Amino acid sequence: MTGLGLPIFDKAIQDANSWLNDIMYELDWEDKHRAFTLLRSTLHILRDRLHANENAHFAAQLPTLIRGVFYEGYQPAKYSANIRHRGQFVEAVMAAFGDSPKDDPVATVSGALNVIADHISEGEMDDIKATLPEDIRKLWY
Repeated sequence: MTGLGLPIFDKAIQDANSWLNDIMYELDWEDKHRAFTLLRSTLHILRDRLHANENAHFAAQLPTLIRGVFYEGYQPAKYSANIRHRGQFVEAVMAAFGDSPKDDPVATVSGALNVIADHISEGEMDDIKATLPEDIRKLWY
């Protein structure tokens, strides 16, 4: 018997933890909740910056639990074309942390985006980057 009784749930939790562990490793963090906050916020800002069709292609490659986080609160009509610069994107992601002390915001968001890119096909990441303004694309290294 598995921990939760259904292998698909166990796999979903295992996959989500893998993503969070990768973020913690990338940023040298020890707080899984903080890693989750960063992943969730990054996914939401990215989602709201992409068109619905591109979101569907991207979400299809996400693990089950991460896909649920990605679509949490999604409103397809809420397309945020007003986020056009790297600084605006970073500020929007980091807003999830409120007034708590932050590491270098650009490095933090870049780290999250790079972990996401490590888990998504190169072709899909190229498609996503192509839809974003050049200044935001600079966040990936």
